[in-house]
Amino acid sequence: MKDTVQFEEIRCKTALNPVKAPSMPFDWSINPYRGCQHGCSFCYARSTHTFLGRNADDTFQKHIFLKKNAPEMLETQLSKMSKSRKGLTVGPIAIGTATDPYQPAEARNRLTRQCLEILVRYPVPLTITTRSPLILRDLDLLKQIPDITVNISINTLNLSVWRNMEPFSPSPVKRLETVKRLNREGIRAGIFLAPILPYLTDNLQEIAELIGRASRCKAKFVMPSILRLSTQEVRSWFFLTLQRHYPRLTGKFGFLYRSSTYPHADYSRPLMEAIEGILARHDLAGKEPLSDRTVTKEAPGSKDNGPIQLSFSF
Repeated sequence: MKDTVQFEEIRCKTALNPVKAPSMPFDWSINPYRGCQHGCSFCYARSTHTFLGRNADDTFQKHIFLKKNAPEMLETQLSKMSKSRKGLTVGPIAIGTATDPYQPAEARNRLTRQCLEILVRYPVPLTITTRSPLILRDLDLLKQIPDITVNISINTLNLSVWRNMEPFSPSPVKRLETVKRLNREGIRAGIFLAPILPYLTDNLQEIAELIGRASRCKAKFVMPSILRLSTQEVRSWFFLTLQRHYPRLTGKFGFLYRSSTYPHADYSRPLMEAIEGILARHDLAGKEPLSDRTVTKEAPGSKDNGPIQLSFSF
């Protein structure tokens, strides 16, 4: 894998990008990378590679774009916002919406860390989503951000399924240990139980084991969601992976996703209700990654503008 990955430096016009979709629980996103070395077969962001003239196949994990000026642009944007008439009024920012900010490339390039070094000086509500224990490297910075939540994605403890469907992602056990360590260090962390893969990771006994272990790791929440095949590129690569490892399931998946990006409600509704029951037994039902709260802080150079009002709810 290491010998076949190509890295390409690019320059971005903005690092902090607005999110307009009302269904999204955040207002801004930061993605220091394009493409992801983890190579998850179900990644909904795979089709974004086509925006840069690249294929959405395994090129997504073998051709990684590095936004080398992302920290610089983030500083420029936040500074400009803080000096505006309204001051720095920013809703929640999400890091890692289209690619894992702690994929292996981060160990050397440190673009995510450089962005965090800026964010600690402009305190805004922040969430980070990752599959990687590498986030523990940045505990010193995470502790300086007053309103932060870390979402660790884990969808199975089945080692065979994990390796087949997420060929280069960190071990699920290591991810659970990361949740435990983050919470022990005072960082609010929980689990995105996502995506649940029909016929592969939807066994309720296995889900109950995962939720139980998450609870013992002091996870503050467990948020389940079922596989979404959002675009034709995502669907095609996922079915190629199925054909390679689980050919007997291709027909069942084809029927389940025959008319939508999501499985039919006859499948999803009873599954989600059963999972809610498991979460309730562990006092995790209904807990969201972020709760309603308002933070008032001053950012560098903003004293003339008064305090920064940071309000959000979802």
